[in-house]
Amino acid sequence: MLNPSPSSRVAIVGAGPGGLAAAMLLAREGIPVTVFEREHAVGGRTRTITAEGGYKFDIGPTFFLYPRVLRDIFEACGERLEDHVTLERLDPQYHLVFEGGGEIRATADLQRLEQEIARIAPADAGNVRRFLEDNRAKLEAFRPVLEQGFSSPADLVSPAMLAALPKLRPFSTVDGDLKRYFADPRVRLAFSFQTKYLGMSPFQCPSLFTILSFLEYEHGVYHPVGGCGAVSEAMANVARKMGVDIRLGSPVERILYEGGEAVGIEAGGERFAAGSVVVNGDFGHAMRRLVPEAMRPRWRNKKLDRAKLSCSTFMLYLGIEGGVGDLAHHTILLSRDYERNIREITDGILSDEPSIYVQHAGATDASLAPEQHTSLYVLAPVPNLRCPVDWAREASRFRGIILERLKLLGLHDIESRIRFERVVTPKGWQDEFAVFEGATFNLAHNLTQMLYFRPHNRFGRNVYLVGGGTHPGSGLPVIFEGARITARLLLEDRERRRAGTRKRKPAAGAVGEAAL
Repeated sequence: MLNPSPSSRVAIVGAGPGGLAAAMLLAREGIPVTVFEREHAVGGRTRTITAEGGYKFDIGPTFFLYPRVLRDIFEACGERLEDHVTLERLDPQYHLVFEGGGEIRATADLQRLEQEIARIAPADAGNVRRFLEDNRAKLEAFRPVLEQGFSSPADLVSPAMLAALPKLRPFSTVDGDLKRYFADPRVRLAFSFQTKYLGMSPFQCPSLFTILSFLEYEHGVYHPVGGCGAVSEAMANVARKMGVDIRLGSPVERILYEGGEAVGIEAGGERFAAGSVVVNGDFGHAMRRLVPEAMRPRWRNKKLDRAKLSCSTFMLYLGIEGGVGDLAHHTILLSRDYERNIREITDGILSDEPSIYVQHAGATDASLAPEQHTSLYVLAPVPNLRCPVDWAREASRFRGIILERLKLLGLHDIESRIRFERVVTPKGWQDEFAVFEGATFNLAHNLTQMLYFRPHNRFGRNVYLVGGGTHPGSGLPVIFEGARITARLLLEDRERRRAGTRKRKPAAGAVGEAAL
């Protein structure tokens, strides 16, 4: 049996972005933190791998947006983000290619952006600034909501929430809200494809998320030199400097409970006592594996099985001999019938004309491929594993479809020049990366799974969550904000317990303790 008295140490399960941010913030308060990571590198899916032949690929996120939150976290720890990571602001941000005709090279230079839009929809160009102004006000109204924890239904009527509601249009979709500004569906897609960062459809995603495209134009789209994994490595380096113990190659088998509260974790067959446990992992997978069902009454297995999930992704990581012409850093090919493509994903159908996203980071960062070679990251949204797609049979066929789609971007001859290739299907996301049902972007962000209705940052007695499966949601800046919420709640709970201990034992034990 573990000693049931509170331990000063925090155990963090997973060294993804949320776990590393939480570790930094807690270590700043003098709390001893140990991070357990099953892989032999930090970052989770936000890491950069070096493949055979010297090709480098980000595994998951390739966009770095809204660095303000991470900058604040570094500054709170006495560091400057810029001293640890070089962030290159991209201009153009990305190249949108519409299969039905037209293209937009998106830029934060508003005059140029208006000119780009005017080439395909002159009447819509005049509404760009109004859209940005309205969403600037929307973000300012909603930021206090994103920064608060949701532990009680009463939080849904907090002053911040009530102040934000008039600007949120909660029962409108992203596409529906954009119709107030843009008549051309291609222009609406230019400001709504970002809902795919959440694994959702702009025709279903709540209108709040028009702020995603606004964030790109207001605060920039960045490339961390060396790949997005450079951000994770920088966070780990600062955390270690602050005394955080990061144990790589240490998978956690379960959270240990006594008397209904968490008292530690078991990793590698060894028990580790901790007064608080922070879980940074895919929510559906981690809950089933780490937390007994009785300890998660609001998220029992039946509810997990009914939860709405994001789509998945089909991935090609390609090492190419030679170049790829003037392919942009980020290119998005939007299918001829985008709405049909989205419906196919929802209905479990593999599209013959999928939209695809291509990252050619070498357009900005030559370090990611050997000289005279190219690393390409190719992503197609596809159904998650709740849909009956036989990936053992379909992977090869769908790969062929994707390579054909690349020809629409001018990449006609790359198959013969492939020198490294890795395919990850939804099955691969589940089996290799522990992603529940292969839903790459975690729980969907519909109204019934947001705010109070999303798994809480304070998940149980001494158990806390960080990552895309908890409030505020998915996406790196939002995950960093969630880590701030979680760290704050954990510290408040410890202070509350310490105050209670002082009341019971005013003269013993409390004096001189940095943290319980």
